[in-house]
Amino acid sequence: MDAVIQGVALLAVGFWMVAGLHLARAKKSLAFLAEIPLAKDGVLPKVSVIIAARNEERKLEQALRSVLGLEYPHLEIFVMNDRSTDGTSEILDRIANQDHRVMIRHLTDLPDGWLGKNYALHAGAREATGEFLLFTDADIVFHPQALRKAIAHVQKSRLDHLTVIPEDTMPEFFLRIVAAAFGIFFFLVFQPWKAKDPRSRKYMGIGAFNLVRASAYAGIGGHRSIAMRPDDDLKLGKLLKQNGYRQDVLIGKGMVTLEWYRSLGELIEGLMKNSFAGVEYRISVVLLVTVGALLGQVWPWIGMVVTTGPAQALYGVAVVLMVVVFWVAMAPYGIKPWHGVLFPIAMLLLLFIQWRAMILTLWSGGITWRGTHYPLRALKANKV
Repeated sequence: MDAVIQGVALLAVGFWMVAGLHLARAKKSLAFLAEIPLAKDGVLPKVSVIIAARNEERKLEQALRSVLGLEYPHLEIFVMNDRSTDGTSEILDRIANQDHRVMIRHLTDLPDGWLGKNYALHAGAREATGEFLLFTDADIVFHPQALRKAIAHVQKSRLDHLTVIPEDTMPEFFLRIVAAAFGIFFFLVFQPWKAKDPRSRKYMGIGAFNLVRASAYAGIGGHRSIAMRPDDDLKLGKLLKQNGYRQDVLIGKGMVTLEWYRSLGELIEGLMKNSFAGVEYRISVVLLVTVGALLGQVWPWIGMVVTTGPAQALYGVAVVLMVVVFWVAMAPYGIKPWHGVLFPIAMLLLLFIQWRAMILTLWSGGITWRGTHYPLRALKANKV
């Protein structure tokens, strides 16, 4: 038994050493959008901004005003109102009357075989006339120079797809810890710094900022191939990478921001949509992730207290590595060294969300998102 306990401790130490190396590479390889030089007026292509909005009255006006405030001369904006039942329609109509660049489409029906957001983005793209399409969410706030810098990077690097990791501005302290823990998991699993390497199978796509060359978007068939994917933003990046289009990822700190969730309840409900879909609705993967997270992120804290001798020392090393890696990797987002004490609690919450999403999806035979139920059979059939 002692050998098993020490073996688990060694695995935990090894995991966090490898994690540290990966995240160090991420910090070295991922550039900040804010550091990109501005593109000159004469070389700016037309960009069509496409926003899907459903019941977004709380954040919509600030987000849309920031889009209108972009320092970019060749811009058209399509806001697809996806069957909203709150004050979204009135806000959109009022803003559209004030600025001719804003074109509102009030969608009243959802065709079979589509998620609401995915159909809204697809419908907006069909009307767009820009050389580039910027798919973004209805709660994203942009710095005035964000798009101009993004286009400059696309042109210099000859990209077909650029996605930006937004800065999170959640108000509650513990929510920021959970977001940072999610970020660690996100970076380790998807390794976004490899997206720009054509030899790597890694890819990336983030709903806050997916800037796509219109010809590349048409080349993959638009959103039709991901019509029933709750993780449409990520899978859009996968399709583009698989089809040979060049992509890259930038950090959006100070340039692209969002208030991810305002409360713990919002966070739990929000992450439910993608948690089971992200593992392709496979129970075996949920089990594997759970065991790995418990052994690698939670048990070392317990093992450091309940074991003795070499095992206790190893668990102590694992905990120190965990705290240091968490702090160094997430320091740009406000994480302090002592915040690592809350890391295992945040991971337990993320595991709870994963299991809750799986159980409710299996129990109800699908997912319910923004008031619409989508059957599991159709969701699972849309493999990408």
